[in-house]
Amino acid sequence: MSDFRRLTGALVAAISLILSAQHAFAQQPDRGDEPGLVADDSYELDPEWQKQVVYYRTTEAPGTIIISTTERHLYLVQPGGRAIRYGIGVGRDGFQWQGLVNITNKKEWPDWTPPSEMIQRQPYLPRFMAGGPGNPLGARAMYLGTTVYRIHGTNRPDTIGTKVSSGCFRLVNNDVADLYDRVPVGTKVVIRQKPEL
Repeated sequence: MSDFRRLTGALVAAISLILSAQHAFAQQPDRGDEPGLVADDSYELDPEWQKQVVYYRTTEAPGTIIISTTERHLYLVQPGGRAIRYGIGVGRDGFQWQGLVNITNKKEWPDWTPPSEMIQRQPYLPRFMAGGPGNPLGARAMYLGTTVYRIHGTNRPDTIGTKVSSGCFRLVNNDVADLYDRVPVGTKVVIRQKPEL
């Protein structure tokens, strides 16, 4: 019986440690959202994060968006076993997610209303910011299902390829405008934490 109690105690301690780590991650302030900062469009992305056409094997139909959070790439599936690959910024530890959604809305130079959870973490943020070059959502936004998450631009191109957001997926403004023009409302979006096998 004492071995069982020790094992149970160790299991409870491990679960408590995991939950406290998740809570600590959730309490970290968001990075990369700087209202009023105008994007440096001359910033040159590392080749890994630059838009390019790549070979890509998938069972998803052309026109589908596949996001790989571990790779920090967004793929727009094309015919013939190819995809347009964009470098993205993804959610930081504790804010990554996966699922299947559709694009439910699209906006050019979107307004930004930070969610209440973000305001709690960063009370200094504005409650509303009109769209424009200094807006953290950048040049375009595509809204994902009924979630608070979006695929959007950024006024911080240096955050592409990093894990800093609260769960949204950010692209440099030129890339998000390119993607925006290629996909309609209703587009299927697959968010994966692991690459497709």
